[in-house]
Amino acid sequence: MEPVKVGVIGCGVIGSRHLSIASEASHIELVAAADLIESNRVRAAERFDPPEMYDNDIDLLDDDDVEAVVLAFPTQYRTEVALRAFERGKHVLIEKPIAMNAAEVEQLIAARGDLISGCCSSRNRFRPAAELATQLITSGGLGELRSVHCRALRGAGKEPETPRPAWRLTKSLNGGGILVNWGCYDLDYLLGITGWQLKPQTVFAQTWTIPPVFESHIAAGSDAETHYTALIRCEGGIVFSVERGEFMTMHRHEGWEIIGTEGSLKLTMGDGKPENVIYDRTTTEGGVESTTLSEVGEAPEPEHSTPLSDFAAGIRENRQPLTSLENALVMQKITDAIYASSETGKAVEIAG
Repeated sequence: MEPVKVGVIGCGVIGSRHLSIASEASHIELVAAADLIESNRVRAAERFDPPEMYDNDIDLLDDDDVEAVVLAFPTQYRTEVALRAFERGKHVLIEKPIAMNAAEVEQLIAARGDLISGCCSSRNRFRPAAELATQLITSGGLGELRSVHCRALRGAGKEPETPRPAWRLTKSLNGGGILVNWGCYDLDYLLGITGWQLKPQTVFAQTWTIPPVFESHIAAGSDAETHYTALIRCEGGIVFSVERGEFMTMHRHEGWEIIGTEGSLKLTMGDGKPENVIYDRTTTEGGVESTTLSEVGEAPEPEHSTPLSDFAAGIRENRQPLTSLENALVMQKITDAIYASSETGKAVEIAG
């Protein structure tokens, strides 16, 4: 496979991860990087030595050697840059969250044309447990799905000496808080391993900002949520419930469950080991019998381990990435509905 020539726009923490992957993968050639912040450019040049280093996105997008770009900077600016990239014929991989709202995702889909584009919220679905769970669920191993559930809560640690980045909990820069920072991973994971068969129709939700006791743990002026819960009714009567929180007044609690008419799975999104996934299978005679997913079959050898690796392969194979823009639109519609429901106190319908 001829290496895909990639440029990374945004050389901060997450951008550096993409730069590292692009520098090491045999089917990717890092040809350029860009960042508005000089210190980020200096660090990226020292660590990864890209052939070209730019101080803005326009110059990188005008580089004819760049086939594809990764957008790794605050959400507020990404759609504008992605649209410019499409205009110049570049394939685009977008960090999560995909955009500020569903209307922006629809713009991206309309502008993409025959190019390849997707979102990095798929990270946890490259793990062996997720791949094996996907095979089991989509082949009917749990029967007809009834309930899909996630609850992931993390208590606050000690008061930090330095505040967290201001963008992280600022609606105008990031589009939201914990829902877009981590909730997109939960949505991608559960929608993805169930084969994107869940068709959301109605959302009833609530969000909360940080408890007063922990206000000193975040940047001054933060206005986004640190805790949310949502009940999502999907086509066919399937219920999808999600809750995620940080800076909680409780110790850590995590759990993901998928329940069908013939069995269920208990798993943890960040744990990629099939032997740690509990598979409850049922028979009329024996009732419920618990085993592990590793006893169902061997996990497939993962072809790719990161969204960037999969994205680059997709370009050469002329296919969309594991999480396409269409998949990302479903998640963004749920996200928008969660915020709308929390603001109004009423259930919100999602258009198909």
